[in-house]
Amino acid sequence: MIEYISSPNSPAPKSPYSPAVRAGDFIFVSGQAVLGDVQSATREILTNIRAVLEAGGASLADVVRCGVYLMDAEDFQAMNAAYGEMFGSTRPARSTIIVAALPLPGALVEIDCVAYKPR
Repeated sequence: MIEYISSPNSPAPKSPYSPAVRAGDFIFVSGQAVLGDVQSATREILTNIRAVLEAGGASLADVVRCGVYLMDAEDFQAMNAAYGEMFGSTRPARSTIIVAALPLPGALVEIDCVAYKPR
């Protein structure tokens, strides 16, 4: 069974995709990007992801993998500091990729994730 998840506490997509999809015990959260410096953007993105996960009955503690897409490698430390604050002692697997562009013009970071939450 596939369930499409959205939250009134996070931005609605402006393209044809779902904020998250539950497939069995996994929740796949689409990439989130916002404008702002990389630390504040990382915090806001993870706050939006948390809202989508909560709408699906999960939390950041259930995240097993994140993909982080940065416009500039020089922003890694700042992103990593905010990321660590938001996840606390939870340490999901993560890839961090430096990209040439993001779909939201002016965005410095985008994050997607996969959570595991048995029903």
